[in-house]
Amino acid sequence: MSNKVILIIDDDSRNIFALSAVLRSRHYESISASDMKEAFVILNQRDDIGIILLDMMMPVMDGYEALPKIREIEKYKTVPIIAVTAQAMVGDRERCLNAGADNYISKPVDVTELFKQIDQFL
Repeated sequence: MSNKVILIIDDDSRNIFALSAVLRSRHYESISASDMKEAFVILNQRDDIGIILLDMMMPVMDGYEALPKIREIEKYKTVPIIAVTAQAMVGDRERCLNAGADNYISKPVDVTELFKQIDQFL
């Protein structure tokens, strides 16, 4: 296991709780932010973020708006970002990837698929 931390950005505390528990069960360390304002504070303060799990549908600033702003931060230009969204319509995956995500997973999250994506990046 690498010493990298997984940052979960989601406005729903139930999603954060569930993802954190699943990650902990596999011995991944995670931290969370409930909005992009909090996320940017964490991103600017820490140097150990290895993957970002980004909810695409949040109030104030959604994932589509946040992705390019995260990529503007030098140390996050190449950090893998997995878009996590309840939107699973045709074209949503492409929209997430075009916004700057490295991969995409729909809610409810398939745990096996999530770990396959995380392991691919870490």
